[in-house]
Amino acid sequence: MSTPAPAAPAPLLSFLKNPLVIVIFGCLIAIVTFGPRSSFGFFLTPMSAQYGWGRDVFALAFAVQNLLWGMGTPFAGAIADRFGTAKVLAGGAVLYFFGLALMTYSTTPLTLNITGGVLIGFGLSACSFNIVLTAFGKVVPEEWRGLAFGAGTAAGSFGQFLFAPFGVALIQNYGWQYALLVFSALVLLVIPFATALMTASNKTAVNSQNATLEQAQTLREALAEAFGHKSYVLLVAGFFTCGFQLAFVTAHLPSYLLDRGLSAQVGGWTLALIGLFNIVGSFGAGWLGNKVPKRYILSAIYLTRAISIAIFVSIPPSVEATLAFAVITGITWLSTVPPTSSLVQIMFGSKWFAMLYGFVFFSHQVGSFLGVYLGGLAFELYGSYALVWWLSVTFGVLSALINLPIVEKPVARLGASAA
Repeated sequence: MSTPAPAAPAPLLSFLKNPLVIVIFGCLIAIVTFGPRSSFGFFLTPMSAQYGWGRDVFALAFAVQNLLWGMGTPFAGAIADRFGTAKVLAGGAVLYFFGLALMTYSTTPLTLNITGGVLIGFGLSACSFNIVLTAFGKVVPEEWRGLAFGAGTAAGSFGQFLFAPFGVALIQNYGWQYALLVFSALVLLVIPFATALMTASNKTAVNSQNATLEQAQTLREALAEAFGHKSYVLLVAGFFTCGFQLAFVTAHLPSYLLDRGLSAQVGGWTLALIGLFNIVGSFGAGWLGNKVPKRYILSAIYLTRAISIAIFVSIPPSVEATLAFAVITGITWLSTVPPTSSLVQIMFGSKWFAMLYGFVFFSHQVGSFLGVYLGGLAFELYGSYALVWWLSVTFGVLSALINLPIVEKPVARLGASAA
């Protein structure tokens, strides 16, 4: 009797393991998760007007969302590191779906904080582009990683480019409730897309006799090593500014432009342009990261943002100035992510990459919480966003300085493992 030939790999499994397919599916997840979230600023005015809220009410819910997104990311990352990525992405999509859908019934500040804040915040922590990028770091070949990090980041902003005018059109033609329901349905596409980002569990690596020093490291050891590493702490501190600036602009720029006499359409196309030009910035930062020290890239991004904000708020309002600001802001928008994520992996390897990048992102989201909430609070107290604009300038300059001393090399443990 002849021995049966080994079974050929399932065609679907082979298809899903193709690096190009992994990157495409990951980018689609980034588009459908980041797009709706980046359009929330357009819901501030109609929801506040319908329920008689001040801007601080919506701002608080959006701030809670950003904070919980950041708080949940290290835990979602640790679960993904431990048990695999696909289930984490799918679970996050379900929470995100319910948060968006139930926002249509949020008639009080408390219910808005639960739906738009808690549910969407924790949902994003498990299904946003952060988890996608960490999956890329584990499942795509090393020669693909720079492109994958840049593409995943750019895809999030392409979602912003698509969803900003789409959201404005839905709100103006069908109402804000209908827009939220459409967004919630689109988020469920994450579940089938996540099948391409399945990562292996590392829970048995510690017990393996052949485990390398990287594989054998426990979660507690990884945390102690990272937070005892000066360059990691500087990276965490600098990323605070990114969140402060981006979340403030996302939540309050549309209303700021309306206050200055510009139309809602200008606000929609401004955020869309930011998303479009971030594609250029993200790919550019990923490409430059192979040629220029990443700390210099980060420093230049933060300084450029600070200068552009200072100019934008100091000149008279106009469509031309707003669109020029959108282009510069777009180029520097999420272009911080490829060098930041690359630095985490360079320093500590891939085993606990999702969790360690999650703590960096938590700093980003603490900044986001403060940027959004202080924006709404400042407007209610002073009738102006000027205070928060100038805080954004100050933080930008400080982060440009903070990133300069970062050392771009693996920790000693990884050097010993390689040896």
